[in-house]
Amino acid sequence: MNRSIIIQGISFVIYLFLQVTILKNSVLFGSAFCFIYIGYLLLLPVETNPLWLMLVGFGMGLFIDMFYDSVGMHAAASVGVMYLRNFWLARVTPQGGYDNGAVPSIAADGLQWFMIYATPMVFIHHALLFFVEAGGFQYFGFTLVKVLFSTLYTMIVILIIQYLFPGERRI
Repeated sequence: MNRSIIIQGISFVIYLFLQVTILKNSVLFGSAFCFIYIGYLLLLPVETNPLWLMLVGFGMGLFIDMFYDSVGMHAAASVGVMYLRNFWLARVTPQGGYDNGAVPSIAADGLQWFMIYATPMVFIHHALLFFVEAGGFQYFGFTLVKVLFSTLYTMIVILIIQYLFPGERRI
């Protein structure tokens, strides 16, 4: 069996475990939520088939939904982000392109590139999630504040994890 598939499976379980045990009740100021599982989805290899990306996003979102009792909201947001991921990766291709088996990370591509790649994706995920949760745009201001603060909180945690567990560096 391919070693990277085993590592991805273990990572899936670790991110899921962290999300549903530690970060489920971690809310700052009543409006900033940390959804670290999006970090797992963003760190999947670049050449992953878009269909597999959406299936993995759906699976992760569905597991999160089961623990959060959120009736498919996380699954919908995750599938949406995984649908847009390859389009965004094509737009922010680093100089020299992507290597075979490349994983978008700070270690491989640098902090600036990673921020340009990850921040809009996390923002889109949170916007999809919180606007679906709100049931529309009637609470636009409050929902937008939740999206912005949650994006900031999630990005800080993703950056901390990236620096604590750096991957392979690009040569």
